Amino acid sequence: MIEVNGLVFEYPGAKQPAVNDLEFSIEDGEIFGFLGPNGAGKSTTQKVLTGLLRDYGGKVRVLGREVCDWGSDLYEQVGVGFELPVHYGRLTARENLKFFAALYQGETEDLDHLLEQVDLLEHADVRVDRFSKGMRVRLSFARAILCRPRLLFLDEPTTGLDPLSARRIKDLILEQRARGATIFLSTHDMATADEICDRVAFLVDGRIALIDAPRELRVRYGEQRVRVEYRADGTLEVRDFPLEGLTENADFLTALREPSLETIHTQESSLEGIFIRVTGRELE
Repeated sequence: MIEVNGLVFEYPGAKQPAVNDLEFSIEDGEIFGFLGPNGAGKSTTQKVLTGLLRDYGGKVRVLGREVCDWGSDLYEQVGVGFELPVHYGRLTARENLKFFAALYQGETEDLDHLLEQVDLLEHADVRVDRFSKGMRVRLSFARAILCRPRLLFLDEPTTGLDPLSARRIKDLILEQRARGATIFLSTHDMATADEICDRVAFLVDGRIALIDAPRELRVRYGEQRVRVEYRADGTLEVRDFPLEGLTENADFLTALREPSLETIHTQESSLEGIFIRVTGRELE
């Protein structure tokens, strides 16, 4: 669905390229996380992939064609949700979606169904300038999937959302993948990426430091030990045991028989911890 070879993009007057020699590909039906701090080059890459920035170096193929060779027909197959929602404030939620639906030549989603999916149906006839930031983010997502896109670009889709709304958006992203869409997810929210992405790329200063599946990264960079927590005379006891030879470790087996056993966990690293370890940078 996407193939990028040697992508370079430099803004006029900049001291260094916003992205420099990027190489990656995204398979059909994949949720691909593009992870990094603010200013890493995530939004620039997305703008190149969606045809908004054309004066780039390297080769960038989207849906089998060099992106600069696409015209407006690209947007019949691509949906985009920007980090900062942009709507017509004097129009209602339904009127906004109706306007954007009229721009497509092909069939679009039922508007009320979309509004119900993002929990805005009861606010369908309210002017958008009265919406909270979270409501605007959800409406932006509805607009992104309006054309039933084959390829969906999302920039920080859960930013500013309460936990319930964020859960709804993540479920909708998974539904889009189940429908057959491919998703490019640009974010610095490592927890969301860990939960829903098939693969992730770590981006720092315009370069990719690492690409792999979240599970593979957690296993590779996690500590090879198990932590057991239990109560002994009212005091919480925490003991760590190496994974190697665990089933024959007498102390571990004894700990498992503790009547007040509370938790058992492998000591996997979080994606954020792995990002810091690999790049030496913290997320902002």
